Amino acid sequence: MSNTAYWISSYHEIHDPEKMTAYAALAGPAITAAGGRFLAREVAARAYEAGKLERVVIIEFDSVEAALACHDSPGYQDALAALGDGATRDMRIVAGVG
Repeated sequence: MSNTAYWISSYHEIHDPEKMTAYAALAGPAITAAGGRFLAREVAARAYEAGKLERVVIIEFDSVEAALACHDSPGYQDALAALGDGATRDMRIVAGVG
């Protein structure tokens, strides 16, 4: 089994582009400082079944523990505070398959 983990965020709606910009300015550096590697951050090319054409971000970490530590870090918490109610999204951390 792999130790790799994936942080996946799907943006259902962006309510405030300025808050989203402030979030991105803080979140990117906090995530990369914690060892996160951005694999995708775009609007889906196509959506099937119950999927939606929305912004999706996929970040790879060396472990679930590293991803959780990043999420709970002061730097990322500052990013979340900047985002506030600026977006509605679904975010999860999943273990990779080995």
